Amino acid sequence: MTDGRNIRLLLVDDEVGYLEVLKKRLSHRGMDVVACDNGRSAVQAARKNVFDVAVVDLKMDEMDGLEVLKILKRMDSSLAVIILTGHGSEEAAREGLCAGAFDYLTKPCDLGDLVNKIKEAHGVPNQA
Repeated sequence: MTDGRNIRLLLVDDEVGYLEVLKKRLSHRGMDVVACDNGRSAVQAARKNVFDVAVVDLKMDEMDGLEVLKILKRMDSSLAVIILTGHGSEEAAREGLCAGAFDYLTKPCDLGDLVNKIKEAHGVPNQA
């Protein structure tokens, strides 16, 4: 598929197995994915690379997704950040929207929905 090409994606989730599977599946859709299993490594990656979109898990140890979101937005206010949240955490996800997130999805999310949300955040028109 070529519709995901040229999207530089920062993927942040502390569930390493989920992170690796998601990285592989998004890479197969043509995205250039950098995967980080914690907030600190995500911030370091954002210092070294330019990303179009970030997908950040809300609940992580040490540095949670809201903190990562706020730091990433300070570093690059144009970066589109999508929050991934577990069931029952929609309130916190809405807080993320107030902090500048592009949108949020509830985990586990459908891969097609995530891909569409990433493309939407990057400004790629939906091809219905």
